[in-house]
Amino acid sequence: MAMKGRASERPSAKVSATRAVDHSARLEFHAVACSPIFPKYQRVLQEYMLQAVACQCKPLHYLWWVARLVFDGRTREMPKEVYNALTAAGVRQKKVPGRYADGAGLYLVVSETGARWWQWRGTVHGRRREIGMGSARLIPLAEAREIAIAWRRIARAGGDPAEERDKGKLGKMTFESAARKVWAEQIEPHGRNAKHRAQWISTLEAYAFPRIGSRPVHAVTQADILRVLAPIWTEKPATARRIRQRLKTVMNWARAAGHFAGINPVEGVEDGLPKQRAKVRHFAALPYRELPELMRRLEMVEGMGALALRFTILTAARSGEVRGAMWSEIDTEVHLWTVSGARMKSGAEHRVPLSGAALGVLDRVRGLSDGLVFPSSWAGRKLSDETLAAALKRLDVPVTVHGMRSTFRDWAEEMTGFPREVKEAALAHAVRNKVEAAYRRGDLFDKRRDLMDRWARFCLSAGSKGDVVKLRR
Repeated sequence: MAMKGRASERPSAKVSATRAVDHSARLEFHAVACSPIFPKYQRVLQEYMLQAVACQCKPLHYLWWVARLVFDGRTREMPKEVYNALTAAGVRQKKVPGRYADGAGLYLVVSETGARWWQWRGTVHGRRREIGMGSARLIPLAEAREIAIAWRRIARAGGDPAEERDKGKLGKMTFESAARKVWAEQIEPHGRNAKHRAQWISTLEAYAFPRIGSRPVHAVTQADILRVLAPIWTEKPATARRIRQRLKTVMNWARAAGHFAGINPVEGVEDGLPKQRAKVRHFAALPYRELPELMRRLEMVEGMGALALRFTILTAARSGEVRGAMWSEIDTEVHLWTVSGARMKSGAEHRVPLSGAALGVLDRVRGLSDGLVFPSSWAGRKLSDETLAAALKRLDVPVTVHGMRSTFRDWAEEMTGFPREVKEAALAHAVRNKVEAAYRRGDLFDKRRDLMDRWARFCLSAGSKGDVVKLRR
């Protein structure tokens, strides 16, 4: 009587590594041990042992069949290897929870909720493994058999079917999915400011995703990168360079995450692009001799934007640093404003000495907010950059807020004898020379305090008018 159906009733618990390794040896031991006790069935026991080894039967099942043979007095065959036991219709109709064998290590698993999925069982690196293949609703029986045979070959060759399965999943990630993952995990939580974080993904949405967004990252080539950059390389050089850097960041992450191997296709893409013409961006800046008159007129302008602009000029700070200033950063007792590295362009903490004029501006806004020094009309929100620029427009002065830093630099260069290092430190410019930066440990704070006091006295003095000049950036 054939009993091949017993293969589908095997326990679902995983076989231990020791039992899997000496599987054949244990079966042979049981056969030899049982032969002297039951000499009548010695030949049958040996045949059982050979069949058990062939179909990878567990030793416990082997002893069960021996017991049935001895105590029932009937000669039975050991279960044979299952081969294509299931049918497509049967797969759809299985409702009783359990595990149904098909052959080649392939099983259909039916849960108590009625869910069906494929599972492959086999020996991988000397250990019994159960590896999920996917839903039976999505993977038909014929395809599941092909996968099972392929996994069996991989296991016999010393590989791991699970690793091959996961590689297939990694290869399906598209460039857009990878870019959004990088943005969500690296840029959005740690970006320099909200504007930069928004631009990082919006530029890719506008220029990269329409061309390569749906392509798997492992299939992105240098030709694809060229198709993204070529249309804007000379028309919008600054934007193109930023996009190139962002493409490189995404592809570097994809390679590190195992989605592809080899050279980053963004590397060397410039060789296929025309040479960009150097374009100097100009900021309208005020001649320093005209600044005292501007400060006098600015004093008569009402609004938070005008006060923030005065503070920006007196500290020679960037607009974003002033608009995001918090009272917790201000120490009026020692006349100090400490800007955290997270809010600085250089990423390093910056100490700003506050002159008496700057402290006077702070006195006028004290008590308006416990958080932001210069709060907007919307609770909890900081001023926009346009708010400071609007104060200049009201005075009909065709300059930019950022240009005021150039005005300070021109004044310091022509009207003072402070060393260059002090002037650059006052503007929070990073030291470009790496050797010099490594040896410079101080921030020249005391010398900068003297410089900013002299700058404040100049800003509040009477001055002559001049022509508007252009700031080179």
